[in-house]
Amino acid sequence: MFIQTESTPNPATLKFLPGQAVLEAGTADFPSAETADKSPLATRIFAVEGVCGVFFGNDFVTVTKDDPIEWDHIKPAILGAIMEHFQSGDPVMAGDHTPVSGHAEHTGENSEIVGQIKELLDSRVRPAVAQDGGDITFHGFDRGVVYLHMQGACAGCPSSTLTLKMGIENLLRHYIPEVTEVRPVGV
Repeated sequence: MFIQTESTPNPATLKFLPGQAVLEAGTADFPSAETADKSPLATRIFAVEGVCGVFFGNDFVTVTKDDPIEWDHIKPAILGAIMEHFQSGDPVMAGDHTPVSGHAEHTGENSEIVGQIKELLDSRVRPAVAQDGGDITFHGFDRGVVYLHMQGACAGCPSSTLTLKMGIENLLRHYIPEVTEVRPVGV
């Protein structure tokens, strides 16, 4: 098994491509080791000292490290954990992992606008962000402000504010006049 790695705009995050499906659909975010109990793969990766975040996409695993740790010191152990997992035949997710869109539900007032926001995020934003090893999901819409949750390589990325303001905010404002601003949220 050959696992490729790619850098991301976030220097604390690397994208690992195992050459096979990681998740059939949706994404899975593990911002801490305590949240990894639903995934044997995430648990193995968190066993590597210095790992502080794991994110799964369709065909990639994104790993975030603690600041003082150097990639040269932990990358071989992460590659080993991923390889060992896929060779073991264990599932990536334990039990019934039901893929979800990742977007927060929104009903009632502004539901048509929210539908347009989600459609633009799914068709234009999320595929591009996945290339960088992350994901951005809808969290809420209130009085013209769109709240988005950043995951994987996007969480804590130095260029995330620029991506939100210059990229996503401009896109949403162009297509949906009711949108006046985009803000990140932590979940």
